[in-house]
Amino acid sequence: AYSQAVVHQGVIYASGQIALRPDGTWAGGNAAEQAHQVLTNMSAVLEAAGSTLNHVLKATIFLEDMNDFATVNEVYASFFSDHRPARECVAAKGLPKGAAVEISCIAALA
Repeated sequence: AYSQAVVHQGVIYASGQIALRPDGTWAGGNAAEQAHQVLTNMSAVLEAAGSTLNHVLKATIFLEDMNDFATVNEVYASFFSDHRPARECVAAKGLPKGAAVEISCIAALA
């Protein structure tokens, strides 16, 4: 009942990613380490679907604790450089597997 991404009419709808490495192990305990792995995962999902982070149109960030916003924003900015997709950040009471960060996105095909 889950796809990492679905492509429809030139648009990629990528499911939320958390800080699991490809081998299923957990990557990092703090929000910065988790955000780095989440965006690494998102990049891989987009690449597999035929796109890149530079083609992200909109991202949604879910944070377990809004006190992590500045830290996650710094990591996020390092992945997107000058590209600035539309974005929202939502506080979430609980995320899968106790994650501190989850990110989903919508992207155009490259």
